[in-house]
Amino acid sequence: MGKPTGFMEYPREVPGYREPVERIRDWREIQLHAPETKLKTQGARCMDCGVPFCHTGIILSGMTSGCPINNLIPEWNDLVYRGLWRESLDLLHKTNNFPEFTGRVCPAPCEAACVLAINEPPVTIKNIEWAIIDKGFEEGWVVPEPPATRTGKTVAVVGSGPAGLACAAQLNKAGHWVTVFERDDRIGGLLMYGIPNPHLDKGVVQRRVDLLAEEGLKFVTNTEVGKDYPADRLVKEFDAVVLCGGATKPRGLPIDGRELKGIHFAMEFLQANTKSLLDSNLQDGNYISAKNKDVIVIGGGDTGTDCVATVMRHGCKGLVQFEILPKPPPERTPDNPWPEWPNIFRADYGQKEAAAVFGQDPREFCVKTNKFVADDSGHVKELHTVQIEWHAGDNGRKVPREIPGTEKVWPVQLVLLAMGFLGPEDTLLESLGVDRDEGSNAKAKHGEFATSVKGIFAAGDMRRGQSLIVWAINEGRGAARECDRYLMGSTDLP
Repeated sequence: MGKPTGFMEYPREVPGYREPVERIRDWREIQLHAPETKLKTQGARCMDCGVPFCHTGIILSGMTSGCPINNLIPEWNDLVYRGLWRESLDLLHKTNNFPEFTGRVCPAPCEAACVLAINEPPVTIKNIEWAIIDKGFEEGWVVPEPPATRTGKTVAVVGSGPAGLACAAQLNKAGHWVTVFERDDRIGGLLMYGIPNPHLDKGVVQRRVDLLAEEGLKFVTNTEVGKDYPADRLVKEFDAVVLCGGATKPRGLPIDGRELKGIHFAMEFLQANTKSLLDSNLQDGNYISAKNKDVIVIGGGDTGTDCVATVMRHGCKGLVQFEILPKPPPERTPDNPWPEWPNIFRADYGQKEAAAVFGQDPREFCVKTNKFVADDSGHVKELHTVQIEWHAGDNGRKVPREIPGTEKVWPVQLVLLAMGFLGPEDTLLESLGVDRDEGSNAKAKHGEFATSVKGIFAAGDMRRGQSLIVWAINEGRGAARECDRYLMGSTDLP
């Protein structure tokens, strides 16, 4: 694949990002595009490795290795190298309904599993994928493709995030009439309201939603199944139901002062900001502003990074991000070998922006928050922490231990809790009588996706818990396949 000696001749080159100090002044996407000549050269680095781990999509040591949607990566790298862009797009769409999303926001476990990454920087898979789909839209190659015939079967998909949209798109291809229910005012779920504009422009999301509508999907917004739309009505009116509502129950922080004003869950903050931005370019004031405030973000994952980037654009006065885990090492350790996801120290786009403005990375590691303190108006003014160290507990698992004398008081006027999610919300699953697993998720076996209720399937974070966008698409496509089999007795869906 690619040029046989390309990986020895050409170094890895990525287009990079707009300058941090420049990009925090607006809400436009931060990534830059590489010219076609550079992309062809990068495609040439894809080596004839024999066993391409990049598209395996497996779990190793609890982390994703390779691409869960099994993108045919070496094949479309080769096509890009040879200048066959239209053919590369056709190959990309065989496995991925939405490469314009994954090319922007996926953390690229494919690159971590690239065979070249054993001892060299990996192939720039993510950038090539993004370039293929964006060129496809620019050239007018991506057009609505409604099914030639209809089966007459009806399917309700609850939730319009990546799992729901992938499932709906596949079921529509099979010829079923598909209705997607979304409780928010816009379609897209996490894609629309969970990921800020600089990381994923909402025009990109709406462009795909419009295409799906032209292909025959029906979208129903401002409708929460189980509340606005009775669950029993859903089951009666549709031949099958697929639940793709996500894992949206946030992890709390039950400590003294949690009830104070100025303390918010991350998704509450991010969703309000994006909605206000789309509705009025933030002119309506219907968002939680960080302007001129000392901000503390508690949580070190992707959602925490998105909070950091957002408060930087608001013009915060100061910023700290707490992570309870230790700082990762700069390089792989012996117990984290290839092709596992490399657990190494990285600075994401939000941290780089904060460092450019404040002079240092905003993250503090091994920090435990013990209490919040109010001012006279009941608004948070202080946050009290202590440093911790991790040691082996009685069962061998590492547990935190406070370090005496490391207590600290931090001034703060806005706290954002970004500590992950505990599972799906209760209303929908309880109203449908769907069994749940020990993690409170909808109980359904991966590969089968059928719940305990006949004709009801589950996919994405609602079934597997908080995960990656590529797993959501994997599950949405898989649930569509099994739903089609249930409706028709057999299926041609992949």
